[in-house]
Amino acid sequence: MSTYDYESHIISIPDYPEPGVIFKDVTPLFKDPECFHAVVDDIAEHFADAGITKVIGAEARGFLVGTPVAYRLGAGFVPARKPGKLPREVYAQAYDLEYGTSELQIHTDALTPDDVVLIADDLVATGGTCVACAQLAEKAGAKVAGFAFALELCYLHPREIIGKCFDQEVYTLIKVQ
Repeated sequence: MSTYDYESHIISIPDYPEPGVIFKDVTPLFKDPECFHAVVDDIAEHFADAGITKVIGAEARGFLVGTPVAYRLGAGFVPARKPGKLPREVYAQAYDLEYGTSELQIHTDALTPDDVVLIADDLVATGGTCVACAQLAEKAGAKVAGFAFALELCYLHPREIIGKCFDQEVYTLIKVQ
């Protein structure tokens, strides 16, 4: 991992989306070209020897991390979308969010049993979104190799949620205690 100062690019917004919540805005990580390159390079370099053939990123900010990481790894990218966004047959997986429930879907032909998958997203809060992505990969018969995030909200204990379902590595660039 580089020694890049990622934390200086995170903006804390109090009382958003509801009172008492301090929202961590990660979008400044992507507007600074040097920072954006460092995020992508650090994640890709960490998983360079894992045999990744596909990266799954959840709608929408997971696309910002997952797509360039897939490119750097020489892998394909699989978008995990909200219901009704994909035009062909899908696998679907419901999951819990920090503020409710949702569902993600991937095309049934997006992955094969030969695929080795990295789940990548901008941040992990409760772990529900990334677990749903990994469960979608498993439904397709693919192997999940790990999870990668720019930011981890450690105080929400996402590793506990992920660890209940998967024992693969969780790699994050910024940990907020």
